[in-house]
This record gives sequence, C-alpha cells and structure tokens, in this order.
Amino acid sequence: MAKESMKARERKREKMVAKYAAKRAELKAAGDWEGLQKLPTNSSKVRVHNRCGLTGRPRGYMRQFGVSRVTFREMALSGKIPGVKKASW
Repeated sequence: MAKESMKARERKREKMVAKYAAKRAELKAAGDWEGLQKLPTNSSKVRVHNRCGLTGRPRGYMRQFGVSRVTFREMALSGKIPGVKKASW
C-alpha cells in the first residue's frame, strides 16, 4: 500500500497535465522553448507515473485494468473482474 501523500502527488500531477496540455501543445507548435521552460515542471506528461487505482502500487501496473498485477490476481480469483478466470489445461 502506497502512502496517501504519494497517491495525492500523482493526482495533482494528472490535474496539472490536463490544465496545461493545450498551452504546452501551442508552445511546442510555435517552437517557443523558453516559454515551455517557464511552465511548471509537473505539467509535463512524462512526469506522470501509472499507479494502481486501489493500492497505489507503482510497479506491475496493468493498463487494461488500471490496477497492479497483485490486485488484479486477487480480484480475478475472487470473481470481481467479469470475463477473467484462472487458466487451466
């Protein structure tokens, strides 16, 4: 389980990326690199890190489901994800 402050920091970054997305695209198209430098660092899309939606775990993230591999396995075994079941052959 990640600290709440880490999860909050990521949410803050996501909001900032959304807020400055149009402005960044405009400055990039114009080639105004000095203007880009003046924007907040966390407004860059590269700074956002994928985290598990439930636990906040930063590693083993599964994009299709938005959770980490550990959480995914627990949810799949308990039947909380429709259409997913343990393979056996």
